[in-house]
Amino acid sequence: MTNDPRKRIQQLSDELKYHDHRYYVLSDPEITDLEYDMLYKELERLERENPELVLPDSPTRRVGSDLENEFKPVLHNYPMLSLANTYNEEELFDFDRRVRESLPPGEKVEYVVEYKIDGLSVSLRYQNCMLVTGATRGDGVTGEDVTANVKTIRSIPLSVDSSNFSSEADGNFEVRGEVYMEKAVFEGLNLERQKKGEKLFANPRNLASGTLKLLNPADTAKRPLQIFTYYYLSNVSSHKTQHENLKFLSKLGFRVNPNHALCNSIQEVLNFCKELEEKRDNLPYEVDGVVIKVNSFRHQELLGSIAKSPRWACAFKFKAKQAKTRLNDITWQVGRTGAITPVAELEPVFLAGSTISRATLHNFDEITKKDIRRGDTVIIEKGGDVIPKVVSVVIEERGANTKPETAPLTCPVCGSGVFRPENEAAYYCENGECAAQVKGRIEHFASRGAMDIEGLGTSIIDQFVDAGYLKTYADIYRLKEKERELKSIERFGEKSIDNLLNSIELSKNKPFHKVLFAIGIRYVGAGAAKKLADHFVSLERLMQAGEAEITEVYEIGEAIARSVVKFFSDGHNLHLVSDLREFGLQLEGEQRKVAVDNFFKNKSFVLTGTLSSMKREEAAERITNLGGKSVSSVSKNTDFVIAGESAGSKLDKAQKLGVGILTEEEFLEKLLSAEKL
Repeated sequence: MTNDPRKRIQQLSDELKYHDHRYYVLSDPEITDLEYDMLYKELERLERENPELVLPDSPTRRVGSDLENEFKPVLHNYPMLSLANTYNEEELFDFDRRVRESLPPGEKVEYVVEYKIDGLSVSLRYQNCMLVTGATRGDGVTGEDVTANVKTIRSIPLSVDSSNFSSEADGNFEVRGEVYMEKAVFEGLNLERQKKGEKLFANPRNLASGTLKLLNPADTAKRPLQIFTYYYLSNVSSHKTQHENLKFLSKLGFRVNPNHALCNSIQEVLNFCKELEEKRDNLPYEVDGVVIKVNSFRHQELLGSIAKSPRWACAFKFKAKQAKTRLNDITWQVGRTGAITPVAELEPVFLAGSTISRATLHNFDEITKKDIRRGDTVIIEKGGDVIPKVVSVVIEERGANTKPETAPLTCPVCGSGVFRPENEAAYYCENGECAAQVKGRIEHFASRGAMDIEGLGTSIIDQFVDAGYLKTYADIYRLKEKERELKSIERFGEKSIDNLLNSIELSKNKPFHKVLFAIGIRYVGAGAAKKLADHFVSLERLMQAGEAEITEVYEIGEAIARSVVKFFSDGHNLHLVSDLREFGLQLEGEQRKVAVDNFFKNKSFVLTGTLSSMKREEAAERITNLGGKSVSSVSKNTDFVIAGESAGSKLDKAQKLGVGILTEEEFLEKLLSAEKL
């Protein structure tokens, strides 16, 4: 043992990190807890005596000081997309068919299959091999900075060995993973709360999510979280497959789920899915299916993504767990679009980690089809292990006096008439000013993924709408005129109203794409809003666009385009937009620098195939920076198609339409020439 404090601190730090990896990642400890604690205490003492020698990735720095009152936003370097779901063999084989049809004929397709952990996705950003940022998924484009809390997860390395990389630039990378809480930890925490007479946590996933967003990292550390990592991202990576990625993550010291496999066919995928499903009940953590990814990164690039999810991956959901209970009543709810949805009021029953007292009945056709009646004994399940639903009726237990359910004749909230659009299953309230619709639109506007107005939750919105303070989401910005009245309301203190008004004021700084998502255009989710905002730059330009122009935006389809045009043709919506502009919300994005005259300016380009020199996203951005447009589909209005390796149907269509075609070499030559101007 050395007497040099610097050397001893380094020695202890390395030793503790090694034992953390053995315990938290490999589940194979080499020393006792007491021996570990003795090493840890020695390191703490030496750091206390020599504060100037504390290492930035010291094991003692996992629990930092309290966070501020809010989590700062983090813009993801790479979008965190969600996955499309498949629920049976037919849908899984259909996914495989679409993959093969979109790739060059005859190419071998491999898949990597991994458990779908029931937790929350995080992004871990490393610079110079050191963990610098941990962020939640958020809306997929922007997450929340939870670095201090992420550091409390002992299986996440605070630094990685630089000898694993061939160059210094390789030490800058990102890792994606799923944070979760093990069943035993969840049950132990609930047992403690039960003894104290406190309300029990609902399920491990919600508890993990709430724990990662606690403002005091010391509190987070008291609720041990775990992680499985599944993706490695780097601009300089030489890896060609997802399978290589998983191996490299393990080599770096990250925790990778051992239940994964490389499959050579979709039948192998299906067989492995069945094998994993048989094991699910014996796992120490909750899962709700498996994730299937095309193995080759070149194939992933060719397949691309739609607005919300990649075309090269899907989730295969396990059969949902079921329970039997009594349906006490059927109530009808009205959403922000006016859709009237039936809800089953149930005798509470425990199912898949939580107590269920309500379940969706989807629509009136579903009730009729299954002949669901009040008083029935029903079978319920959690669809995708998340949303409870009634799947069938136990007919032999039905009482003699039950009656079939009838369709709603009037809105259950405002009493207005209802209508059912052609080709739709839902009934709608015809009154756009119905209190339920108003509340739903305001709640969406104020939600975390939209304007993120802290303190304006469901119960407060209900109260403010009922009292007449809010009639539209624009009225949120008029609440400051009612400050004195609000502070006089029972159970509202001055501080809570001050905090709410401050949060409302801060929301005016939210970027344009958040506002576009918040105003609630049908089909325009967070991802689509970001694409539209980036393309049109301002709400004014988007409002003037027609359907054809909107569908030119990369990955924006006809349904979204029709919905956008319809929304802005409504006088009431135009009045709301005018109000938001007057209140100072951001209705414009950052203006791009006006490009000088060059080959790309005012021309539209379609990228197809794989480019060897850069990713298609980078090529699209560089075209846009030069005043051109990168669009997703080929039409007679397209100026050029840029054809990379294995260009497919878009190249064929361009040739039929007589659209100009550039090889990658020609594109690069013109790009570099234009960027020099």
